[in-house]
Amino acid sequence: MTDRARGRAGHRASGRAARRIRVALAAVAGIAGAVALTGCGDPDVFVDGTPRTPEETIRVVPHNGAHGVRADGRFEIRVPEGRLERVEVSRTGDAGRRSVAGRISPDGMVWRPAPGRLHLGAKYTVDAVALDGAGRRSARRTTFTTSAPMRHFTGYFSPQRDATVGTGLIFSMVFNRPIADRAAVERAVRVGAEPHVEIAAHWFGHRRLDFRPRDRWRPGTKITVQLRLRGVKAGPGTYGTQRRTVRYRVGRDQVSSIDAARHTMTVRRGGRVVAVLPVTAGDAENPTYNGRMVILERASVVRMDGDTVGFGGEYDIADVPHAMRLTRSGTFLHGNYWAPPEVFGGVNTSHGCVGLKDIKGGGPHTPAGWFFGQSIVGDTVVVRNSPERMVAPDNGLGGWNMPWAQWRAGSALDRSGARPAS
Repeated sequence: MTDRARGRAGHRASGRAARRIRVALAAVAGIAGAVALTGCGDPDVFVDGTPRTPEETIRVVPHNGAHGVRADGRFEIRVPEGRLERVEVSRTGDAGRRSVAGRISPDGMVWRPAPGRLHLGAKYTVDAVALDGAGRRSARRTTFTTSAPMRHFTGYFSPQRDATVGTGLIFSMVFNRPIADRAAVERAVRVGAEPHVEIAAHWFGHRRLDFRPRDRWRPGTKITVQLRLRGVKAGPGTYGTQRRTVRYRVGRDQVSSIDAARHTMTVRRGGRVVAVLPVTAGDAENPTYNGRMVILERASVVRMDGDTVGFGGEYDIADVPHAMRLTRSGTFLHGNYWAPPEVFGGVNTSHGCVGLKDIKGGGPHTPAGWFFGQSIVGDTVVVRNSPERMVAPDNGLGGWNMPWAQWRAGSALDRSGARPAS
């Protein structure tokens, strides 16, 4: 801009000078996303003969071009006078380009993002338009990049996708790294239900976090799990990556009670007996665990190798049919085609599993085939009258064997959601 144009502020600029001013301001507007600037040909872009730069009018923290910005650091846009007219912030990262929610304060002088941390390893772009105290408009674009985490932590759970589950399901996450700040991680995992029931968290060590209600779920309940772990700091240099919502629907109520002494399994639906099946449980040397267990997964056929669970080469069966896992340590409820018929309902012969009569290849009309077809992940199986101890609460989904008060005491938060007092 020439001295001549500057000296004639307050008067009508010459056609050539006015055109230059309009071009300059149009460029600023283009940077802000083609904002319509009214009166942009006026020469009143100066204050006492000194131009107001966009940097003076609109101040952004972190500064333009900043790298390695902390995810929990300060982020705001403000004006020393006047008001913010419009702010648009976008984030570019592993999920593509996304808008960032935020709001301008009632006095119009500050914009801040919605509560929560910034995303890790993402580039942020700020486009802001503001009016200064004299009503002059400026536009500014800045960018900054957040730091990438040194290490990630991820929680694994099942079922992964939306599914219909049994009334005994406990939502359980196992993390790939030890969690130092368990309160921060627990706070970022929200488990809710419709209709509402009280749900509590319980930590088993530093890698596993489970959620359940006081009693088994009511049929028809809708369970929603919100994972807001992306950017959550679990320890020095360790941050979460997951952000997703998982939903389950609770199906009919099925509880199957195994009497190891009588060698029977009674199947109840909604409290009504629908079948009594003969079984064979663990023998005297390898009795089946007592207590409440939950079906973790189902497979039409699996290989069972005793070497993988500490029994050496005592057995290796490549085609065990209708297998339903009850514990992480290797307890299954499964079809058995190799034992003679008189075993079922008569004697316990297994290495700790519970066997139902079946045929090689698995038959849909055998006791094992029928029960497999009637069962889903999350169904409850109760074992009684076995000489073995109670199944541990962290072996599979054995948390139903823990009293409610003890379960709630395993949370890293107090009832208000704050860190527990030391």
